[in-house]
Amino acid sequence: MTHLDRQQHRRAMPITARPAPPRSAEPPTLTGSGAVLKSLELLGVTDVFGIPGGAIIPFYDELMQQSAIRHILVRHEQGGGHAAEGYAAATGRVGVCLATSGPGATNLVTALADAYMDSVPMVAITGQVFSHLIGTDAFQEADITGIVMPITKHTFQVTRPEDVPGALRAAFHIASTGRPGPVLVDITKDAQQDSAPFVWPDRVDLPGYRPVVKAHGKQITAAAQLLASSERPLLYVGGGVIRAKASAELLEFAESTGAPVVTTLMARGAFPDSHPQQLGMPGMHGTVPAVLAFQECDLIVALGARFDDRVTGKVAEFAPNAKVIHVDVDPAEISKIRPADVPIVGDVREVLSDLSIAFQELVASERPDLTDWWERLHGLQERFPLGFPEPSDGKLSPQHVIQRIGQLTGPEAIYASGVGQHQMWAAQFIEYERPNAWLNSGGAGTMGYAVPAAMGAKVAEPERVVWAIDGDGCFQMTNQELATCTLNDIPIKVAIINNSSLGMVRQWQSLFYEGRHSFTDLETGDDAKMIPDFIKLGEAYGCLAIRVTKPEEIDPAIKLALETNDRPVVIDFIVSKDAMVWPMVPQGVSNSFVQYAKEHSPVWEEE
Repeated sequence: MTHLDRQQHRRAMPITARPAPPRSAEPPTLTGSGAVLKSLELLGVTDVFGIPGGAIIPFYDELMQQSAIRHILVRHEQGGGHAAEGYAAATGRVGVCLATSGPGATNLVTALADAYMDSVPMVAITGQVFSHLIGTDAFQEADITGIVMPITKHTFQVTRPEDVPGALRAAFHIASTGRPGPVLVDITKDAQQDSAPFVWPDRVDLPGYRPVVKAHGKQITAAAQLLASSERPLLYVGGGVIRAKASAELLEFAESTGAPVVTTLMARGAFPDSHPQQLGMPGMHGTVPAVLAFQECDLIVALGARFDDRVTGKVAEFAPNAKVIHVDVDPAEISKIRPADVPIVGDVREVLSDLSIAFQELVASERPDLTDWWERLHGLQERFPLGFPEPSDGKLSPQHVIQRIGQLTGPEAIYASGVGQHQMWAAQFIEYERPNAWLNSGGAGTMGYAVPAAMGAKVAEPERVVWAIDGDGCFQMTNQELATCTLNDIPIKVAIINNSSLGMVRQWQSLFYEGRHSFTDLETGDDAKMIPDFIKLGEAYGCLAIRVTKPEEIDPAIKLALETNDRPVVIDFIVSKDAMVWPMVPQGVSNSFVQYAKEHSPVWEEE
């Protein structure tokens, strides 16, 4: 299977393209760089993130002579890649980043892998050495198309200026249709410098790439029949629902069935947290009701979800009594981990609409009685609510800090997180009421994602408050993008949940390695060497920087951050390093062994 048709990617957000130029007898002659710029304008691109270098100088020369596209000069190519991801995840539009050849291009690899794992629509444009030098180990040459082939939907290498429009139009089509994902377009320096007639293709014709959008009617009927006969159904909602812009259809479908809903880490906000049918996040650090609902249900309706190992735990013991309806635009995901009784290939938005109609017709005379099922789930919700103990070391509670950020800021904001304990707490303790409000690195687990992703989201949605909730470890990987934010008037808010350690690794060392905290102390806390001092660092980047060490300082600091919009804000919250993420399912065991606190597990029904 080629990388073009790999997984038959899902229908995503349409590109907002401008009308193509009228055809004339003689199309205008442009340099390849001019063709790149013209193509991006026709594709509706308004913002790009990048950093120049020798192999992409010709395009940058074109870029400075126009005003239709805003270029954000980042401080590292990885930051540009994550910014493009944040831009895309906050809006559904294709994010665009630029880099030069060799190390510039390879610095994008992490962001491309991240976008691939989380199905983020993104196009990376890289410069390449002159075409006659390819394969000679020329200065700053790297086979970037070969390097990223396993972590992109497709790659193009353009060596002639006349091929630029077709390659870019195809790249945006591939990135934004089917299951979204990143596409790389590598353009040689001579292709940028040479000239050719600019001919915009009327349409994109890619043999072999035909994502299935409409599901087969027989599969819809079979799924409706299973759902109508189920006594303990569960809607398992994945990030595909957000990528397909299917939240409204999900809400209607959930309310028509009356079934409980769980939203994965990537799907937080796809279904409102305030809704009475919401059980919360499932998985390793999911709520007890969500985790045990899988173990006790008789039917799973998987919607744009991929049965990730963090959700299933030990697969052989996952949802032992459940049949599975699996809906995904990517046929490679269906039955990959858990066999589906009813496989449905199609766009989840279209499928939900069709399935809702079919289900309503089946149950018109008699609706399924889910009373006993909800009684069991309500009991779990009452006995095992999300909570946290107060730290015993006098430091701040990280859960309380994050909870107050969400409560004081509200659901219209955008929250981007790094990876680790703070990521799980942000997923647990902020209430998400709408899609595209929660941005995180779910599949790849990329430390350093938060600050540049928040930057990209703020460029895309300048009227929204945008928080980067970061750890002291993650923050040190990409905080240089604060310079980008300050110089480009991108006033994000950064909350550093500073426990002076690599928190999630430390938690595992405490639980599973007899407390041997091997190389996880970062010395950033106020009782350590405090290297770096995040207040001095923030101020050096032109930010308002605040340190919070006492509970009574939490709310005033957050409110001051919300009132400050002329520059970025950095808040250094000094929190307890002994705080742990609960609930937790230890890796490699059944979800039935979920612990809601250390050495405390609920009794589930099968026992």
